[in-house]
Amino acid sequence: MAEVRFENVVKVYSRGDTPAVADFTLDVRDGEFLVLVGPSGCGKSTSLRMVAGLETPTSGRISIGGRDVTNLPPKDRDIAMVFQNYALYPHMTVAENLSFGLKLRRFPKDEIARRVKDAAETLGLTQYLNRLPKALSGGQRQRVALGRAIVREPAVFLFDEPLSNLDAKMRVEMRAEIIRLHNRLGATMIYVTHDQIEAMTMGERIVVMSAGRIQQVAPPLEVYERPANPFVAGFIGTPPMNLFPAGTLDQGKTVGLRPEHIAIAPDGGVEEGGAITAKVDFVEPLGSETLVHVLVGDGHPAIVRVPGFADCRAGDILRLLPDMSKAVFF
Repeated sequence: MAEVRFENVVKVYSRGDTPAVADFTLDVRDGEFLVLVGPSGCGKSTSLRMVAGLETPTSGRISIGGRDVTNLPPKDRDIAMVFQNYALYPHMTVAENLSFGLKLRRFPKDEIARRVKDAAETLGLTQYLNRLPKALSGGQRQRVALGRAIVREPAVFLFDEPLSNLDAKMRVEMRAEIIRLHNRLGATMIYVTHDQIEAMTMGERIVVMSAGRIQQVAPPLEVYERPANPFVAGFIGTPPMNLFPAGTLDQGKTVGLRPEHIAIAPDGGVEEGGAITAKVDFVEPLGSETLVHVLVGDGHPAIVRVPGFADCRAGDILRLLPDMSKAVFF
C-alpha cells in the first residue's frame, strides 16, 4: 500500500515568520492521482518537498504506506520525483540518464536493462536511447525525466510543476502522457501545479491551497460546481466564477455564478422577470464561444459565456438572465 498521510503538518522557515504550510492534514489514497493547486507561494511545492524529504516539517507527521517518514532521508522513502527543470545529466545519454539511479543502488545489470527497456518503450524513447539531452526537444527531455522516475518503480511519484517549461501544445500532449502513465501503472501520484486547467483535467481529486492552508479537497467537478469559499470560486475555472457582492442581484449574500450560467436576454427581453441591466465593457470572440465582459450595478465586472458569436460591442446595454438555480451563496 502506498497511501500518503499528512497529520497536522506545519512548516515555518524562520522563527516569527508566517507558516509556509499551516495545519496541513490530508490523506492521499493508494493509487490515487492527487493534484495540489494554488497561486505562487501558497505552500503546494513545500508540501510536496516534505513528502520527498527535501524539506523537514517544523511539526506534524508524514507517513507513506503507514510508515512514519517524517525524518527519513529521501533515499529511504521509496519515492521518485519529477522536477520542472528536467534535471538531466547533460553528458550522459538517455539510456545512461535512465539507468544512473539504479546503478548507484547496485541493481543487477539485467534488471537495469529490463527496466530501462520497459520505460523507453512506455514513453516512446527507444529510438533516442543513445542521444544526449541537448539533441532532444523539451517534450522528449521531460519524457526522459518521467522515465527516470518510472525505472525506480517507487511507491509514490511526485511531480513538481513538470510541464511549466513546455509550450501550450506540448503541455496538452504531456498531460495526456502522464494520465496514460497513471492508468497503466496504477501508482500513487501527487502532482503540483499553479495551472487550474491541469488540475481540473488530471486530478482524481484536487487540493486547492492558499496562504499555506487547504481551502478545499474534492473531485474536480465538485470543486467547480460547489466551491467551498470565494477564493476557490475565483481561482478554479477559466474564466473564473463571477462573484456578485451582496445586494447586486437582490440577494443578501455574495452570489457566485459561472459565466455559462448567465444568458443574454433576446431582443424585447427587457421585461423578462429576474433580468438585470449590464453595460458591455469588452468582448473576446474565441471561435466556438464568446466571452462578453460586462459591468453590472455600480460597475461590478462580470463575464458572460455565449456559445458561438455574440452580436454586441463595447458600450452596448444588455439585459442578463442569471440562472439562480446554479448559483452558489457565500
